[in-house]
Amino acid sequence: METYDIAVIPGDGIGTEVTSAAMEVLDTVAENHGFQLERSTYDWGTERYLDEGAMMPDDGLDRIESADSIFLGAVGHPEVPDHVTLNGLLLPIRKGFDQYICKRPNKLFEGIESPLRGYEAGDIDLVVYRENTEGEYANVGGREHRGFSNEVAVQSGLFTRKGTERIVRSAFEAATEREGHLTSITKSNAQAHSMVFWDDIVKEVSEDFPEVEVDSLLVDRASMDLVRRPEEFDVVVASNLFGDISTDIAAIITGSLGLAPSGNINEENDYPDMFEPVHGSAPDIVGQGIANPLASILTGAMMFEYLGDGKEAAAEDIWNAVEAQLADESAPRTPDLGGDAKTVDVVSDLSDRL
Repeated sequence: METYDIAVIPGDGIGTEVTSAAMEVLDTVAENHGFQLERSTYDWGTERYLDEGAMMPDDGLDRIESADSIFLGAVGHPEVPDHVTLNGLLLPIRKGFDQYICKRPNKLFEGIESPLRGYEAGDIDLVVYRENTEGEYANVGGREHRGFSNEVAVQSGLFTRKGTERIVRSAFEAATEREGHLTSITKSNAQAHSMVFWDDIVKEVSEDFPEVEVDSLLVDRASMDLVRRPEEFDVVVASNLFGDISTDIAAIITGSLGLAPSGNINEENDYPDMFEPVHGSAPDIVGQGIANPLASILTGAMMFEYLGDGKEAAAEDIWNAVEAQLADESAPRTPDLGGDAKTVDVVSDLSDRL
């Protein structure tokens, strides 16, 4: 039987709960399609940081580089600042493995109510291509004169032609396979160097895709439009920071962070991709057994899509089963979706459907 090596990092909080739930479903689907997942689990995260002073070991990337894919649960802890979490685990993997695409699909499913009035299933269906290795999240800058009245902090965004062009081109290619509409999120009225450069690259690449309709929106306008007319968006491409903001908005308007998957992709397959749900570690509900596992399960479907070798059919089975469950008014739902079901109830029902 064909076997895929998956590096599993359950992480913190509900990450361990939803990862376990997702793996149960993924194993079922893999067996249905004649392959299996061989998992290597790593206890990296904030608990390790609190015990040992580091989110992962110095040779962490070396340990997981040979994996076919990486599956992450969630990271975060109330006692650990977010910048430590981000720079201690997530960014080292994304940058170290050149996972320059953060792909985040958002769809309003049948049976799910958007907080926006008047929207029904399928009315909102978009995917964000977020630049994932540079931009505003580049660790360029520093602080001087700490503790004095003249203390200064400098944080510089880093935009390279290679980095910008490849994320923009990937988004254009996605648009040709969808509705043929791409929206670039920018802020060139205020950032006259980095964002004007971004706009120039979008214009250059657009010449290779004359069939794609292109809009360019300032990030404030784009944020408003995602709320007031989300049906106009198809493929969105944005820098690291603007992509982060827009994907959280997109997840909320389609019902819940508990339904939002994502993948960190190296399109050249030089390194393993990493897949993670958009939600955080949710320390307020840890241990209650009510975490929504669907974002993690859909994240697993994305992982199957990128494993290739015909695994797209397995991914499609997962998407279809999740859609059927959400459309079924009698199916179990976790509290974030207005129900009172447990995580295990959702997984059990989904497994039956599969």
